Amino acid sequence: MKLHTLKPAAGSVHKAIRIGRGEASGKGGTSTKGNKGGQSRAGYKSKMAHEGGQMPIQRRIPKRGFKNINRVEYKVFNLGQLDQLVEKYGFTEISLENLYINGLISRTDKVKILANGELKAKLSFKVNKLSDKAKATIEAAGGSVEIVK
Repeated sequence: MKLHTLKPAAGSVHKAIRIGRGEASGKGGTSTKGNKGGQSRAGYKSKMAHEGGQMPIQRRIPKRGFKNINRVEYKVFNLGQLDQLVEKYGFTEISLENLYINGLISRTDKVKILANGELKAKLSFKVNKLSDKAKATIEAAGGSVEIVK
C-alpha cells in the first residue's frame, strides 16, 4: 500500500449540489425553495415551537405543580452517617469547612443534621440547621451546637 494509491471508500464521497447556478443545473431559478413567501427569502426564521398551525406541545400538555422560588436546599447528614465519618476522617468538629476540605460538600452547600442513627462520639457542630431531636441527641452525648448563617 502506498500513499498515492489511497482512495475513500466507494460511495462515501458525494458531489456537492450547487444551488442557484443557472437553469441548466436543474437547481436554478428558485434554488429549490419554491415560489414566493417568507420561506423563499433570505433570513427566514420560523417561530420557536411553531408546529404549522397544530396546537403546540407546550399548550397541549397540562400544567402541573409549581417551583417555590424561596426553597432552600440542604445537604442532609444523619447522626449515624456522621458517626461513620468520625471513624473514617477523625473529626472532632463537624463544620462546613471540615466537610468541604474532605470533599463531602461543595463550597456553597448548606448542611442540615437529622437524628436518624446513633451518635457515640462527643462532637461540636457548626452547621446551618438541625432538627430538634438531633440537637437533643448531640447535647445528651456531651456535644455542642452552633448555628451558622
